[in-house]
Amino acid sequence: MATPTTLKRLQALLWVLIYGGLLTLVLGLATRRLEDALGWALIIGGGLAAGAGFTLIVVRSLLKED
Repeated sequence: MATPTTLKRLQALLWVLIYGGLLTLVLGLATRRLEDALGWALIIGGGLAAGAGFTLIVVRSLLKED
């Protein structure tokens, strides 16, 4: 059981993680041509952030409102 405020915050966080992670991933792909290590760091970090956001979608679907 979760309060409506908690659900709204969780939903806002998951979208920030998804969009921010995908943006970082794309920047990593573009950066990789010039600086290989930095590009891979951005790709991995962005992928992990987007993956966490997608995981929170599942968590959000399992939570019920009070």
